[in-house]
This record gives sequence, structure tokens and C-alpha cells, in this order.
Amino acid sequence: MYLKKVGIAFLFCIAPFVSVLGQSGKVYDNLSMTSKILKGERKYAVYLPPDYEASDRSYPVLYLLHGAGDDQTGWVQFGEVLRIADNAIKDGTATPMIIVMPDAQTGQRGYFNVGDWKYEDFFFEEFMPFIEKQYRIKGEKRYRAVAGLSMGGGGSFMYALHRPDLFSSACPLSAYIGPLTLEQLKSQINQSGQKFADKEIENWFQRHNALNLIEIVPVKDIKSVRWYIDCGDDDFLYEGNSLVHIAMKKKEIPHEYRVRDGGHTWTYWRSSLPDVLGFVSDAFHQY
Repeated sequence: MYLKKVGIAFLFCIAPFVSVLGQSGKVYDNLSMTSKILKGERKYAVYLPPDYEASDRSYPVLYLLHGAGDDQTGWVQFGEVLRIADNAIKDGTATPMIIVMPDAQTGQRGYFNVGDWKYEDFFFEEFMPFIEKQYRIKGEKRYRAVAGLSMGGGGSFMYALHRPDLFSSACPLSAYIGPLTLEQLKSQINQSGQKFADKEIENWFQRHNALNLIEIVPVKDIKSVRWYIDCGDDDFLYEGNSLVHIAMKKKEIPHEYRVRDGGHTWTYWRSSLPDVLGFVSDAFHQY
């Protein structure tokens, strides 16, 4: 009888734990907020971990950026973020976290400030503060990371290099690191038909080329971010990513650099995401 009572008590004790393990996280992919900077509504998606609604605690956050041609639903629909994050949390390779996926798809301007498209200003001045008040998020550098693919990989580089004080980890995947030369940027602008002064183009290049930023941002600031760079060996952006790796090696900046079999595809990025979640979790964990 005693053993029976102990067994029943044990079941009651572990029931909430088992219940949480059996739950799935939730994704909301058509949310929006009003931006004064961008003068309109901006959409975003969010992944909430399985125990979010069952707890009152705060969580670390990963800002996960889509590529050109996608929107906030890209990582949800094609990247299968719900399945991959749930599995990583359940098997213990990732800590429970909130994953935020903003929409930066307006033409090809993306995550940067271009002309009157002040998306980077919006991200830091409006979007992040809104998100971190809207959800139970730990607001310290240690508990904040950024990752993304292609154009979003470029955004990951830029945001972490522009604001290394805000991110503990950055994980650019198949990243567009910016025009490799000033001449290349001028050619792209001429082809687009846009008109900018030479000095304006030069200033933009210096601020939006990862190789240039590695040269001018203080090394101690770059080292304060944990870096995970991943690009397929058949990816058309392989050259830029390998040059970043070499530049970081020369500056003795610690980073993980992965080159795997694959190209610029969702198959590749889905296989990258579990490692990204594990990598950022290493900073999120308490030791």
C-alpha cells in the first residue's frame, strides 16, 4: 500500500514535466506592429517554446531573418522552424527560446537603411523594444542572438557588427556580405537607375560591407560576439563567406566556420538550423 501511494505521488510530481515535454511550441505568422519610422504596419512571425504558456519565466530570444524573395513566413513554411525548434528543445540540444522572424521584404532593400527605407533604424529603435515588451524576454546581451540566411545572413553580419553590444551570438548562413568592391556597388546602383552622390555611395559601402567592418570595428567588440558562419560549397555566395573567414582568422577573431555539401537551398538551411539553435543556446545557458 505504501509503495502504491509513493507511486501515485511520483506520478503527480512528474505529470506537469511530462505534459510540457509532450507539448508543441506555437507559431504565429501573421502578426504586425505599427512603425512610425517606416510609416505603416510591419509584419512578423514568432515561435513560442512548448512551456511558454505554462510558465511565468522569461526567455532568451533569437532574431531569425529571412532571405530576399521571402517574408516573415519563410522560416515558418520552408524552414520548418516549429518542428526543428521543438525537436531541439525536446532532445536537449537547445534551450527553450523565443524566435522572432520579422518581415523586411519591400523590393530588394531588406534589412538596411537605403534612401527613405530606414529598416535598420526601425529594427533597433522600434521593433526590438516592441518585441521585448510584448513577450517575456530577457533583455540582456547574453540572452539575445541573431541569425539569418542569404540577405538575412547579411543582416545578421551587419546588425552584430553595427551593434555588438546587443548580441551574444550571430549566425550568418549563406550570407550576402555586401558588394565585394566599391566599384561593384556603383555598378549595381547604376543598373537599378537610382541616383546617389559618390560620397553617399562610399559611406554606405563602408557601413554595409562585412569585410570592411571587420577592418574598422574594434576587434574587442567583434570578439564579444560568438560567430557561427555556414555556407555550402556549391553556394554562389561561397567566395564572400570564405573571405570573411580569412579576414577573421587574420584578426584572430574566434569563430566557427562551416562548409558543407550543398547550395543556396532550403534543404541546406533546414539542416543548418539545429546547429544554430545549439550554438546560440551555449551562450543562453547558465553555467
